[in-house]
Amino acid sequence: MAQRSLDGQEAIEELIAQMARLPGLGPRSARRAVLHLVKKRDARLVPLARLLTEVGQSVRPCLNCGNVSTRDICGICASEARANGQICVVEDVADLWAMERAQVFQGRYHVLGGTLSPLDDVGPEDLSIPKLRDRIAAEGVTEVILALNATVDGQTTAHYVAREIEGTGARAVGLARGMPVGGELDYMDDGTLRAALAQRQPI
Repeated sequence: MAQRSLDGQEAIEELIAQMARLPGLGPRSARRAVLHLVKKRDARLVPLARLLTEVGQSVRPCLNCGNVSTRDICGICASEARANGQICVVEDVADLWAMERAQVFQGRYHVLGGTLSPLDDVGPEDLSIPKLRDRIAAEGVTEVILALNATVDGQTTAHYVAREIEGTGARAVGLARGMPVGGELDYMDDGTLRAALAQRQPI
């Protein structure tokens, strides 16, 4: 069935509704943002629309680690300089970006795609743990840093992953307790991340 075209006002209301679904934006914030874009059509709205189209068409998950990239293999995985025997395991891409922003880690990453959560019906089969085991063998990994959020689900997942990679030859370590309980990587400042990574310890 052909999609019904929207008139101008309907399109604006739909745009507001879609933006209101974004993290950190509610209906009022979305309405203000859309109004600003409409007022600054040439300077803001048109370039944003173009970039959204480009990103939607070109960005995809890295086949190796789960990072987002415009290529099948992201720049971090493709860099031989990052092949130092370390893999930093994170929950999602936002956490990977937080680590890169702090410039505290020079190895490669592995994005699990979530944490174990019975309440949300997320089990081991929903996470990329088997791929991690494969990478440990294929990339000669000697240390796996479990940089998961200091939440109950995050720490439960860290212990589960540590058990799953036993016998692979890689040592499993976690971030030091410089991170506050209940904290999330994406909200940590660079100094906290640097201290936590430097004081990593066996799980």
